[in-house]
Amino acid sequence: MSTEKIEALLQEKYQEPEFADCFTVEINLQPEKVLEVFVDSDSGMTFEKCQRISRFLEGHLDTNLWLGPEYTLEVSSPGITRPLKFIRQYGRNLGRTLEISLKVGESKTGILKEVNPESIVLEQEIKWKEGKKNMKGIVQTVIPFENISKAIVKISFS
Repeated sequence: MSTEKIEALLQEKYQEPEFADCFTVEINLQPEKVLEVFVDSDSGMTFEKCQRISRFLEGHLDTNLWLGPEYTLEVSSPGITRPLKFIRQYGRNLGRTLEISLKVGESKTGILKEVNPESIVLEQEIKWKEGKKNMKGIVQTVIPFENISKAIVKISFS
């Protein structure tokens, strides 16, 4: 069984009005017949949406026996610890702290202030010395998507 079959089924499910803003983030098929499906939505994934997608996929897996009679299916949202993969995921994270790894090897951490079609604006607190005096300020940096190798939402407990 290929993950393309699962993706095709998901695209069929996304045609339903209730799932029209859903999209596939990742599909992993483990050798021990464990199928992980990570789905996101522009309006946010709910437990009910994941459950309904899972039941839809189970129906096809059981009927076609693509994974045989014994398998494990896990359908969930990507979760906050998984890297952002698509531009459309950034918009839902406005105001959150992101850790951005750039393709040049540098990393930046700051608050996501703006999302544009080609870039994001990250607000960072910077510190420097002027003579003996410690200074700090806020700077906003425009980062083109093409320069980002990885972006993770940082969980804040403050």
